[in-house]
Amino acid sequence: MPNFPRIVATGVGLTSPLGNDLKTMRENLLAGRPNVREHELRYVGKVLAGVCDFDATKHQSKKNARRGTRAGSLAVFCAGDALADAGVELADPSRVGVYVGITEHGNVETENEIAAIKEHDYDVKLWTHHHNPRTVANNPAGEVCLNLGLTGAHCCLGAACAAGNYGIIHAAQQLMLGECDVALGGGVSESIHTFGIYAGFQSQNALAHHADPNRASRPFDRDRNGIVIAEGGALFVLERYADAHQRGAKILFEVCGWAMNTDATDFVLPNPDRQAECMALALRRAGLNPDQIGVVSTHATGTKEGDIREIQAIKKVFGERPAAWVNNAKSFWGHAMGAAGALELAGNLPAFADGAVHPTINVDNLDPECAIGERLVVGRPCEGQTVSYILNNSFGMLGVNAALVVGKV
Repeated sequence: MPNFPRIVATGVGLTSPLGNDLKTMRENLLAGRPNVREHELRYVGKVLAGVCDFDATKHQSKKNARRGTRAGSLAVFCAGDALADAGVELADPSRVGVYVGITEHGNVETENEIAAIKEHDYDVKLWTHHHNPRTVANNPAGEVCLNLGLTGAHCCLGAACAAGNYGIIHAAQQLMLGECDVALGGGVSESIHTFGIYAGFQSQNALAHHADPNRASRPFDRDRNGIVIAEGGALFVLERYADAHQRGAKILFEVCGWAMNTDATDFVLPNPDRQAECMALALRRAGLNPDQIGVVSTHATGTKEGDIREIQAIKKVFGERPAAWVNNAKSFWGHAMGAAGALELAGNLPAFADGAVHPTINVDNLDPECAIGERLVVGRPCEGQTVSYILNNSFGMLGVNAALVVGKV
């Protein structure tokens, strides 16, 4: 971005169904090991989900974990690990900003309270006094600040399933503007714990099903039948390049360019023209040509129209036979909603160093409308590549789009 300081990521903290650190998650991605399981949910019964198993008290007390939320615990875990990974000294906590993308927040807590008072003739005197701080939209970011003693600005960015990218972009913007010196940016999601999310997708006939849970999430496959919902989180420590370089920090990536726009055409169905415009603008702002991108990390959720329209958009920007490799991480754990963009970006970052592009799995019969010049990485990693730039796509309901370009330093 001209006339602004360069922004880089120096640390990452994450929890995913494939593991609680980048090394473990990456090993499972390269090995083609998914993790989707049956999950029992109030009123809905057995559903499929990508479930995280992490130590919620690693960076917070048991008391705070009880008073807080699942999304808050995800965010605190990721933030604490990200700061430790970056090795940054927080000399002034008022200069640390926290920007967390979310799809939705508060449904779980409200559903739990209604279920509890239902057992007592809906006596609202039994409603917990923790409900309001649990359900305010800024909760996950606020819980990070509360538990880690950070006193700078914090907010959550509601951007549906583009929220993970939005959190990173907003963090970079705040650093460029000088509003903070260290920023935590990314996204979290607790969506597997709310029956409303599942019931809504079920009413749309959009929930995936398969006899083998690990084969249920099938983006681009002709026989796909819907979305697998996942929880998770990923937060990055972002800094100005000059500051990171001065302290000799390792650099995960440089934020090279981004774009955000809106379809304004449908509540749910994506618009490939607007998606293409978003990607093209991100590339233009990064000063890159499409053939300089090594990996396009797709948003594809495993719904027919969503997958096809994104491939149409990619072809508009990259051509029928793009130079970039194309992959998808949702095939491993499902759709982590607000965390999706940040987690999927993290999974591709090691390609800068090892030259391996992780595969998309469960593509047994490629939908012909999703073929993209033999560049979709299927089944096994594509190794021995030179990857200098990654384009990370995140799109969501109400037509919210975000494309993020990151580069190797």
